[in-house]
Amino acid sequence: MMSCMRVYIRPPQPGDETAYREAVLRSADHLSPWNPVEPDGLPDLLRRQGPALRSFMIFDKEDDGLVGRVNVANIVRARFCNGALGYDSYVPYAGTGRMTEGMRLIVDRCFASAPEGLGLHRLEINVQPDNDRSIAMARRLGFRHEGFSPRMLFLDDAWRDHERFAMTAEEWQTPELDLVERGVAREERAGVRQEQRQGQGRP
Repeated sequence: MMSCMRVYIRPPQPGDETAYREAVLRSADHLSPWNPVEPDGLPDLLRRQGPALRSFMIFDKEDDGLVGRVNVANIVRARFCNGALGYDSYVPYAGTGRMTEGMRLIVDRCFASAPEGLGLHRLEINVQPDNDRSIAMARRLGFRHEGFSPRMLFLDDAWRDHERFAMTAEEWQTPELDLVERGVAREERAGVRQEQRQGQGRP
């Protein structure tokens, strides 16, 4: 049950170009240590959508602001049924938990059967060893550490090492009451208790 999620997801669209550009520009300092900062990269991303790459945008439900972008890349079918998750979160939503909520929805979508989902069996996340926030994200989602891949990707003019995390569909669990909903439930209970106290003090 994810009814209390503060975000929603959908594939990128041409109309997202302005919001995407603004989000990447204001998040440049946040992104640049780990990924290329490409504010005008959405048209190319849209052109590359296909069997081997599916992208999702995460939006805030309240203000429709762009929370983050997630690529499901290197999709391989047949006996492997695997995809690799790559993600960027954007200011001012980074650090608010919304990216984690969106990632939960996307992992659900990846493991769900077609046509609603991608029907994958395994997902992996590859993260540079010093990228503490992204490693924490992988662990929050329940991905297990599988190993270390030296000189895996060419980023910022050098081949970068990556830590590899993975999960299979059998390991993915969507709790009936996830962490976000527990937080909402605690707030609701606190509000009820406050109302009860106020009511007891009324004549």
